[in-house]
Amino acid sequence: MTRYVLTRAGQAVLVLWAAFTASYALLQLLPGDSILIKFQNPELGLSPQQIAEIRAYYSGGSPVAEYFRTLSGFLSGGFGYSIDTGAPVVERLGEALPETARLASAAFVLAVLLAVVIAFVASYSRTSWLRGALLSVPSLFISVPAFWLGILLIQVFSFRLRLVPVIGGSELQQLVLPVLTLAVPISAPIAQVLARGIDQVYAQPFVPVIAAKGATRWWILWRHVARNAVLPTLTVAGLTFGELIAGSVVTETVFGRNGVGRLTEQAVTAQDTPVMLAVVVLAAAVFVLVNLVVDVLFPVLDPRLKAAS
Repeated sequence: MTRYVLTRAGQAVLVLWAAFTASYALLQLLPGDSILIKFQNPELGLSPQQIAEIRAYYSGGSPVAEYFRTLSGFLSGGFGYSIDTGAPVVERLGEALPETARLASAAFVLAVLLAVVIAFVASYSRTSWLRGALLSVPSLFISVPAFWLGILLIQVFSFRLRLVPVIGGSELQQLVLPVLTLAVPISAPIAQVLARGIDQVYAQPFVPVIAAKGATRWWILWRHVARNAVLPTLTVAGLTFGELIAGSVVTETVFGRNGVGRLTEQAVTAQDTPVMLAVVVLAAAVFVLVNLVVDVLFPVLDPRLKAAS
């Protein structure tokens, strides 16, 4: 088990390094000059020599030397300074991260609840049309664009029904519509895989044996079928959790929330490469960490995998 965990941790480190390297290389290839975009405004009163000094500070010399300097800074927790504001990137992330963390965690919990309800009710239902309708819901959810869903929710629940205010209101009220916007598309793949897994486990020979012993249908579903069907669902849940940062860009823009998504939008507009690189590495780190936890949980939930590892 220890060897298995160490192997997965080593793979996670390699993935993070690859994500950093690929992101750094792609950002260097972006057209345009972020230094000129920010500092060549005549109103700032900077001379060409001062602009050259600023560029020299951010470029740091040869591309190879700059790569290792940036990598060393990331390893030590220093992400550099924002070209757009001049503030440390760590501070900008620290200001934006709590908002996104609240939004993402609440959306993930709601997505899992939606997926479990859809999959369990569809599997437990004896009515074919209800089961078919419920199993078609994930396909509908995953095909709905997040920006369109957010605008629709604002139009219906804020402007028409006046149930949730768009501006003002409590912190909980401000979270309701963004959480729903982010949770709906994420719940779709989890529900699809969970429902398919439940159907596959139901087809196993041990299910009729348990039913013959007098177990109720709900007991079989909850106690025996769901436990075996949850393993592939964990993998999909880990993958979808990594999408929360990407989904928050659209959601926070639609609802005007000041989180990592809004920070990403501002950084892309200003070509603020240090901030963009930090956001990409942060998203990759969350994705890798969640999937590392999922990989470690697999042998715990399935004794066969524990024996193999």
